[in-house]
Amino acid sequence: MQSTNRFIKTLSAAAVALTLGLSVSHAGAAEITGAGSTWVYPLISKWSAPYAQATNVQVNYQAIGSGGGIKQIKAGTVNFGASDMPLKPQDLKAANLIQFPTAIAGEDMIVNLPGVKPGQLILSGPVIAKIYMGEITKWNDPAIVGLNKGLKLPDMAITPVHRADGSGTTFTFASYLSKVDPNWESKVGVDTAVNWVGGVGGKGNDGVAALVNQVKGSIGYVEYAYILESKLNYVRMYNQAGKLVSPSLKGFQAAAANVDFTKAEDFYVILTNQPGVDSWPISGCTWEILKKDAPKADNEAVVKFFTWGFEHGQDLAKSIAFGPLPAKTVSTIKTYWHSQLGI
Repeated sequence: MQSTNRFIKTLSAAAVALTLGLSVSHAGAAEITGAGSTWVYPLISKWSAPYAQATNVQVNYQAIGSGGGIKQIKAGTVNFGASDMPLKPQDLKAANLIQFPTAIAGEDMIVNLPGVKPGQLILSGPVIAKIYMGEITKWNDPAIVGLNKGLKLPDMAITPVHRADGSGTTFTFASYLSKVDPNWESKVGVDTAVNWVGGVGGKGNDGVAALVNQVKGSIGYVEYAYILESKLNYVRMYNQAGKLVSPSLKGFQAAAANVDFTKAEDFYVILTNQPGVDSWPISGCTWEILKKDAPKADNEAVVKFFTWGFEHGQDLAKSIAFGPLPAKTVSTIKTYWHSQLGI
């Protein structure tokens, strides 16, 4: 709990500084502003400090959720937006935007269950869907007990925690559940904001983590870097191949190995529920979004930062379980920048 609070305080303090940074986004070439995904916030934080030391260029990023990031880049109030839900090619064209992937990652369920240690609880996609649709309401429900033989589960109500803001983390979560439960899409939906059936909402990955830590019997979904940072009580899951897996960089990369970013228009791919014995089921990616008609110098500054991340920041990415993009994908991104932005 103390670790989570420290992480949230860090985010809150950063948000103040980042908000101030947004107001001076065009004050000089030594500053880049971005907004959006809370999923990618740990990665941008890892990259921005050494990048500033190497180049004297400050990257100010406001973690407001993917929905907010999309709105901000469309409005032109930031130099780049970040989203964990890729925009469809036709939507990018309509808004005069481009997007490119940054890193592979994943999310997992976290719980607050007395007597249950991190990694002890096992869940499946169909069971999680039923919890969030209000069909499984107690921790000692036979469906959960059947997956956890030998683990003592309390006769306690389940409190599902979800994102209250427009969120790419929600999109990835909902995308996965729509693939394992035929009723999910019609009852709840698949988007950055959906029609939740009960539960409570938290703002950002940090807000969901804080609520789960506070509410006994709760369950929530967060990006894996937050689990690592705050040592949260994560669960293991069964993947599409029927194998029991733990969240890991290896699992995220195994899922990503099933897709080819270089052949997808505007890099539009979805990584949830991929085949393979090692694949983590709720794997995803994070994308950066730029305005094609933004000042060329602004787009060049953003491109230089992410080029540095691709070429020099991969060990930092791996340290918080963000998987590097294949060299072929990075090369395709650079070609894409040149064709779309003339950079």
